Amino acid sequence: MWIRRHRAQLKLAVRMTVASLAAYILCRLLDLPQSYPAVLTAVIVMQGSVGASLKAMLDRLLGSLGGAVWGVAVLVVLRPFNGLGLGLAFTVVLIPLALLAALKPAYRAAPVTAIILLLTPSNAVSPEAQAIQRVLEIGLGGIVAMAVALLVLPARAHEGMAEAAGRAIGKMGDLAAIVVKGLSGEGDPDAIQSLHDDIRIALSQAEAAGDDATRERATYLRAGPDPQSILRTLRRLRNDLAAVGRTTAEPLPEPLRLLAEPASRVAAAIAAFLHADGEATTNQKPSPSLQEADAAFTGFASAVAESRKARLMRDLSDETVGRVFGLAFVLEQLHQNLKDLVDRTDELARHPGA
Repeated sequence: MWIRRHRAQLKLAVRMTVASLAAYILCRLLDLPQSYPAVLTAVIVMQGSVGASLKAMLDRLLGSLGGAVWGVAVLVVLRPFNGLGLGLAFTVVLIPLALLAALKPAYRAAPVTAIILLLTPSNAVSPEAQAIQRVLEIGLGGIVAMAVALLVLPARAHEGMAEAAGRAIGKMGDLAAIVVKGLSGEGDPDAIQSLHDDIRIALSQAEAAGDDATRERATYLRAGPDPQSILRTLRRLRNDLAAVGRTTAEPLPEPLRLLAEPASRVAAAIAAFLHADGEATTNQKPSPSLQEADAAFTGFASAVAESRKARLMRDLSDETVGRVFGLAFVLEQLHQNLKDLVDRTDELARHPGA
């Protein structure tokens, strides 16, 4: 259903509408000379989560304050009274502020505020008073937006991070299902690369939401575990799967083909666990059992030990032997990181929607 698929976007649209109307009404009640800075700020500040809205509000407030201070300084010093003077003032104001906005896009409100100061008729009001009015109006818009973000259909970044992390884990499960097929000559490099790209996108989304969730946690807007913990675990798992792919890209020589079957069982168990854990993470439920994967890892380690005992690697090249032991080492690292993922998923489940 379209509404269900776009529920987050619909909630954001409602919050933006409520925030802009509330800012406009407050400006009228407070008899402020201009309402558009507050209304625009309320719309700009409103983001998909409380943490993102908080960052946007602080960035816009700091940018506006800096732009107002610089704009007032230029107006006081140059006192432009004609077109030529105003053009000079524009140049002096915009060069440093445009550079600031280019280097720090978060502060792009600085040149906008300065331009408004230069273009707004003074009406016998001093530049200093104009600057104070603009900053107050922008501050009012930011406060209104934060109040609406907290009270009207609030969206916590914690939930968005869990959803994006769950997607990344599910894609890792898809990758685990095919990544070892190269050992038997059935690898699909294009499909593997496509899944790596999907994982990177999902992780980037989870990291962005995680930064917002960290901000919410730091400002006591929510409780719960550090969202960066599960993100670190996911980055390690991604690196582990990439390393597995490098060691399994080519078929094993005939004496070691017997390792392909236990490796496939490990991959299938990892994939099943990651798919289930992805669902659990998205819904902030306890992690599934790792028991089946534990048995598969043990089986692969036993198969490697048996191949050594049978001296199957005696006549193989150092490169091939290195691939086998490299795969065994990487799988052990992956096993440990899966155990860590169980703990991180359970942490999220203990604080659902926190």
